[in-house]
Amino acid sequence: MKTRTRVLTGTALAVALGAGAFGAVSASASPAATTAQAAAVSGKKDGPSDKDFTTTTHLTVDAATRAAQAALRAAAAENQKVTVAVVDRNGNTIVTLRGDGAGAQSYESAQRKAFTAVSWNAPTSVLAGRLAQTPNLKDIPGTLFLGGGTPVQANGAPVAGIGVAGAPSGDLDEKFAKAGVDALGK
Repeated sequence: MKTRTRVLTGTALAVALGAGAFGAVSASASPAATTAQAAAVSGKKDGPSDKDFTTTTHLTVDAATRAAQAALRAAAAENQKVTVAVVDRNGNTIVTLRGDGAGAQSYESAQRKAFTAVSWNAPTSVLAGRLAQTPNLKDIPGTLFLGGGTPVQANGAPVAGIGVAGAPSGDLDEKFAKAGVDALGK
């Protein structure tokens, strides 16, 4: 009986290990394999077609850093202590540079100005003027309708935003943000 119990236990253990290994292999299947399996089930030969996807343009980290540094240099040339934020089309921060001596409030303000500019594809100074007609705009989370944000465009579409905060006026902040955008064309 002991031998028979050992054989049955060993066989059960081998089956369990084999099932576990199969599950691990299935769970780690590549996306291409999963797409191919889904295509086989759906009856499609090639899987999803190109019309099922979109292509977007994004600023690289290097380009965002170059733009932020140019904005900081423009501010420093006028003895202004600012923070510069560059966000992508979705408002995700790519880079934020806080200049020496910039106020604590400038960090968040720069990010919110950048997000506002890219969201509406317009400088925040222009958007601030729209508050008279639509005061509820200021209630949209993450936005800041003060001068100092400007969009970055590719073929007329917004792909990023640059926000600057910390100078004594939004006009100066926006001037520095535009210096960042200008640095991208070089």
